[in-house]
Amino acid sequence: MAKILVVDDEKNIRNTLREILEYEKYDVDEAENGKIALEQFKSNVYDVVLCDIKMPQISGALVLEEMKKINSDTPIVMISGHGNIETAVDLIKNGAYDYISKPLDLNRLLITIKNALDKSFLIKETSKLKKKLDINYEMIGNSKQINDLKDIIAKVAPTEARVLITGENGTGKELVARAIHNNSTRVNAPFIEVNCAAIPSELIESQLFGHEKGAFTSAIKQRKGDFEQADGGTIFLDEIGDMSLSAQAKVLRALQENKIVRVGGEKEITVDVRVIAATNKDLNKEISNNNFREDLFHRLSVILIKVPKLNERKDDIPILANYFLENICQSYGIPMKEFTEGSLDELKKIEWTGNIRELKNVVERLVILCDNIIEAKDIIKYANPHIK
Repeated sequence: MAKILVVDDEKNIRNTLREILEYEKYDVDEAENGKIALEQFKSNVYDVVLCDIKMPQISGALVLEEMKKINSDTPIVMISGHGNIETAVDLIKNGAYDYISKPLDLNRLLITIKNALDKSFLIKETSKLKKKLDINYEMIGNSKQINDLKDIIAKVAPTEARVLITGENGTGKELVARAIHNNSTRVNAPFIEVNCAAIPSELIESQLFGHEKGAFTSAIKQRKGDFEQADGGTIFLDEIGDMSLSAQAKVLRALQENKIVRVGGEKEITVDVRVIAATNKDLNKEISNNNFREDLFHRLSVILIKVPKLNERKDDIPILANYFLENICQSYGIPMKEFTEGSLDELKKIEWTGNIRELKNVVERLVILCDNIIEAKDIIKYANPHIK
């Protein structure tokens, strides 16, 4: 049930609004002045606020200003019998959701409340989704290695420096890239991820730079490439060591000139993109074998970040295992299971060749196959460990 706060110094108006809103199945609180309204607003969560403008002690305009400081997402509908168009415009500029004149038009009031609730619902759902995404890309651990990594990210993220992330498969290179983006000035702009190893070499240029209609047989319409889509934000070139030399040359040009040309096109398109790249390969060896351009390597590696293997941060294994356990139990909709101390010790004995990705798979297997208490014998039976 949606909760609405009615703020008005006239008792008969508060009573009328309460009757109407409760008939419409809303939960209603009242406040007879701005001071009481602000106290209630601080201690409760409201989906919508209806606030009179002309009140003693604290004006409705000031109540609006203070409420926006407390919770900027709550829609606040201003009501007045003394206002005009200029007043309405000023209030909406200062954050009001809408302005309604007295005497109140009941139909308009209810439609405004419904629209405000829809907006409030969308804001809450967006916030939930963002939190869920943040959880999915959260960097878990308290070891020295992971804390050192977080320190580097904190220093690098606010800059525009290009970053090359190295590390084995499954260590969390994408998490590092996303952490850099999420802590940068580009956080509200796109984060575009490109898996260079998953795209055939003949299509990688079209993927990155786009193509014009008719550029090749299947190009039935114009397409913007990932560099254009990431304009103003960040492009993450994952597994860049697998990129063709031809595509490398075009990426180098894009980094040098901040311009790209679509496949089959001639027009230069200016792009403002921060590039983060990652690889599990030794690029120095790839350069020696003429598989990777040395000039591109130097362009990309302004900052080099090496992500530690899970075997180098085994103190984080209990934290990671419990984190995965909770998330997997929730996603499966089953009661929370529990590791014994002995089972966590067994997990620390394993040589994790697949790193964090392998640990997550093992925890999921244990959730499916084990009882509510996961014991050391279960690790030995189901984790297929390579014990030291």
